Amino acid sequence: MSFTQPPHWSAGSNPAGQNPARTYEDDLRLAHVIADQVDSLTMSRFRSIDLRVETKPDSTLVSDADRTAEEFIRAQLHRARTRDAIVGEEYGAAGNGARRWIIDPIDGTHNFVRGVPVWATLIALADGDEVVMGLVSAPALGRRWWAAKGSGAWTGKSLAAASRMTVSGVRRIEDASFSYSSLSGWEERGKLDGFLDLTRRCWRTRGYGDFWSYMLVAEGAAEIAAEPELEVYDMAALVPIVTEAGGRFTSLDGAAGPWGGNALATNGAVHDEVQVYLG
Repeated sequence: MSFTQPPHWSAGSNPAGQNPARTYEDDLRLAHVIADQVDSLTMSRFRSIDLRVETKPDSTLVSDADRTAEEFIRAQLHRARTRDAIVGEEYGAAGNGARRWIIDPIDGTHNFVRGVPVWATLIALADGDEVVMGLVSAPALGRRWWAAKGSGAWTGKSLAAASRMTVSGVRRIEDASFSYSSLSGWEERGKLDGFLDLTRRCWRTRGYGDFWSYMLVAEGAAEIAAEPELEVYDMAALVPIVTEAGGRFTSLDGAAGPWGGNALATNGAVHDEVQVYLG
């Protein structure tokens, strides 16, 4: 299926008396252009023998590829969206605009440095408190996913060659596939018993982890994805993709969006029942 751009107004094209709804297609196109270039950068460093890796104060890893990719994204956004603020994993927040670009240059850095191809660049746009656009690009997997508010969720190699995504129609936890990252975080937060009870009830569980769990929910290949501790830049790009595909994305206690410090994404039908186990 080809991507069909929804009708939108460009600057100066609004006929008198018309009040078009705000759309984010131009921002989405910009995100694709940036991601195309970042993919080339990160792939050139993936499995490189001279990759430089450091341990950050929070004991997570960061590579020279993470920092170079974020620097590149910030430079492009500063030129193209001068009034917008930027929030990134490696270099924090800059600017005070109501619109904020939220970026994770390499989600899955531990995979990246070990040569595991499950990592991605995450680019999101928040307008006020609502995340209105998200793009996930995983070049080592040859996959990309994206969504803008009101335009549906899509996967493919480009805007011109994409398929629309929808979540699954599974309505029972006993028929659901649950994707997660690890057990340790649930144990550290005293939620391991509920987590294990949920896994025993689900039809299938797999530790795909990171961004991929949530993209599988959006594609309809899984019904549940959850993590007990995340930063905003880990989640922001995922939210519109899951919700535009027809799913739900909340914190474990039910707050919508990426602002609660953790995540529960489902196809919607099983969300409330799953939250009983993990909330």
